[in-house]
Amino acid sequence: MNLLITGSEGFMGKNLCAALSQREDTLYRIDVDATDAQLLYAATNADFVFHLAGVNRPKDDSEFQAGNADFTNMLLGLLEAGKAPPVLLSGSTQAALDNPYGQSKRQAEEAVLAYHRRTGAAVYRYRLTNAFGKWSRPNYNSAVATFCHNIARGLPVTVNDPARVVRLVYIDDIVAEFLRALDGHATQGEEGFCAALPEHEIELGRLVGLLESFRDSRAGQYLPDQTDPLVRKLYATYQSFLPPDELAAFPAVHADSRGSFTELLHMGNYGQVSVNVSRPGILKGEHWHHSKHEKFVVVAGRGIIRLRDARGGAVYAYPVEGARPAVVDIPPGYTHNIENLGETDMVTLMWASEAFDPNRPDTYRLPVTPETGE
Repeated sequence: MNLLITGSEGFMGKNLCAALSQREDTLYRIDVDATDAQLLYAATNADFVFHLAGVNRPKDDSEFQAGNADFTNMLLGLLEAGKAPPVLLSGSTQAALDNPYGQSKRQAEEAVLAYHRRTGAAVYRYRLTNAFGKWSRPNYNSAVATFCHNIARGLPVTVNDPARVVRLVYIDDIVAEFLRALDGHATQGEEGFCAALPEHEIELGRLVGLLESFRDSRAGQYLPDQTDPLVRKLYATYQSFLPPDELAAFPAVHADSRGSFTELLHMGNYGQVSVNVSRPGILKGEHWHHSKHEKFVVVAGRGIIRLRDARGGAVYAYPVEGARPAVVDIPPGYTHNIENLGETDMVTLMWASEAFDPNRPDTYRLPVTPETGE
């Protein structure tokens, strides 16, 4: 198919084009720098149109009419002279308001509906609210973009009414819905409009608090609880706003003659991920836990993991090597050790069910076998 995307260099356009590029379609990307000839060619040959272009922050209110209503009418005229393809219009909830922006967006909606009545072509009209996600522009697309940009850079954030509830829709959900419309399966909303779902509601004060918690958690190598879909989407958005020259973090490395141990990530209720480096011939561990349980994965080198019930009994040994990673469970109540049997450093990723707490270490010394005791 030949797909025409207006506003291809905008927030939604970039995300949509990235998704469409995975398909076997021809994309006509039209933005403000397109020539009249390029627009005419694209409109004449288009089999489907994503009309995302619009003006929402002009220097003068008169630009609303020209950029939203007038451009839409002109585009529809070109389409009607061509194949009269289906049209998807990315509108705004502001179209319900009686202000210059809302009026211009409402006129664009009405023009698309009239195009449908004249040509019989399918049309998909959306009234979107507060879209957020990667590649959005601070101080332009949404408050979420501005908050993420400022908080990630230590800049101030102003919230006049923390209790105000805003509705948000995530860019990936919007793109998924647009692709459904392309395939003829748009989600029907109210009053003849289509819907990009889900919409999320959140108070501005809580929104800012969450974004600030993402900043603070990164400093402590903590991962937020992402079981809430909105938190997961906001966290992904915040991560996309991190300054590129500040992406690397360097947690403390605890090293001695035996090797090193580094806590990489603290994941709240989901435990902790660490990396352990053992020098050749070194044995580590020789302890057990009441409640804490772990998973060990050797990703480089060669060694052996041994376990025994702390109350006594047989010793179980598991040869491990980076060439064939194995996930070895360390249950609570089992004393355990890990020994490097190779000639190079052995690197082990370790997951523990809880972050280490020096005030409650839950760690008790006990040799796995008498000959391996320290």
